[in-house]
Amino acid sequence: MRVLVVEDERRLALALQHGLSAEGFRVDVVHDGLSGLAKATEHAYDVVVLDIMLPGLNGYRVCSRLRASGSNVGILMLTAKDGEWDEAEALDTGADDYLSKPFSFVVLVARLRALARRIGSRAPRRTVLGDLVVDSAARTCTRGGVPVPLTPREFAVLDHLARRAGEAVSKREILDEVWDSGPDSDPNTVEVHVSALRRKIDTPFGRAAVQTVRGAGYRLAADGG
Repeated sequence: MRVLVVEDERRLALALQHGLSAEGFRVDVVHDGLSGLAKATEHAYDVVVLDIMLPGLNGYRVCSRLRASGSNVGILMLTAKDGEWDEAEALDTGADDYLSKPFSFVVLVARLRALARRIGSRAPRRTVLGDLVVDSAARTCTRGGVPVPLTPREFAVLDHLARRAGEAVSKREILDEVWDSGPDSDPNTVEVHVSALRRKIDTPFGRAAVQTVRGAGYRLAADGG
């Protein structure tokens, strides 16, 4: 799960980054509202942990702007202790959940996982990239209306790339997401499956949707190649 922490208290932000990383989350951290809004807009996160009192742009405004832009990302806001008005305004501006400071790290992790499950259930189930259609619910792929048979692992790799279309995705991230692998797992596994995808969704159709990004990993063209 990919999480963005927007917290200006640097020691707390660092503790959250280390703790959540140890729990298996992929964590990015920024310390002001404008940077948080930019990050959440430009990248595909599952959940944003958003403090209210932020320099540049407060958490309410970050939340409301994300919702106004159509973002479906899960948002958990960190509010003041016993801050009933904070909690109410957080929900009114579009947050999915909140925690009052100081909070239990164990409870935070449980809330994040529960929130990610809820968000996942309402996320788009069908990704259309030009004439390439990836249907997450049906676990099917078509190119120009032609069904493309894929193995379960091949589909899982394609589905992950499709959800991040236009972005560079590292081999490590694909391993973690599709195979739930440890740090010693072999990146060649990803290369084998990406090569198979190219043979199936690109080569027969004269396309080049699956692109290699040197030093970064792979990218699926947002226009389907």
